Amino acid sequence: MRQNQLTEEVIVEPASPFLGPAGSDSLLERAYTDAVEQVDDTDQIRGRVLDAAYEQFCRMGIQRSTMEDVAKRAGVSRITVYRRFANKDALVEQVVRREFRRYFDQFLVDIKQAETAADRLVLGFVSSLRAIRRNPLIGGLLDAEPNLLVQSMITDDGAILATVRQFVAGQLRQEQHAGTMPAETDADLAAEMMVRVSASFLAIPSRLIDLDDEEQLAAVARKFLVPMLQPREG
Repeated sequence: MRQNQLTEEVIVEPASPFLGPAGSDSLLERAYTDAVEQVDDTDQIRGRVLDAAYEQFCRMGIQRSTMEDVAKRAGVSRITVYRRFANKDALVEQVVRREFRRYFDQFLVDIKQAETAADRLVLGFVSSLRAIRRNPLIGGLLDAEPNLLVQSMITDDGAILATVRQFVAGQLRQEQHAGTMPAETDADLAAEMMVRVSASFLAIPSRLIDLDDEEQLAAVARKFLVPMLQPREG
């Protein structure tokens, strides 16, 4: 059975790359954990295969790419690829997971450039939309399958939004601990609303706000999101 798997091309269309198998942590949650814990992958061959797969998927698309294509681009045998990734589904998941890990890493870098909690919120909002929309792989997936994000958010019982909300809420609590944000603010609720606003922009293109205009996005964030940093009245 193992030999057949290595000698016959396995072409299985991936499930939603934003989700993991039923009953598991979501892909986003694992990427988030990797970023926060600064997990480092020391397997150089594995990294080379992931680099090759990313380039292959960006150039040719996921559906048109095979494990053999990735092996050739990586300069390794197909058996080597299968030893690290059981099938195409597993490879796609790991490539997308790494891109989200890079997004979380960059997010943490970007917000350090701002001096106030409000500035960090605005910069984080703008950078998150920019990072996802301009990512050749993730942005390409959303362009090719515009209903993917919406479907994922609906069918995963809120797991994706909960993961990102957890990430944002953690940043808000750091602001509270630093004394740069009122301790009375409900960090979880504020994060929930912020994430839902961002997700709606990604899932449903706006006819009023130009998502490629970062100054306009910053103005929207400052007017509507920054007030969420304050405690609710009553």
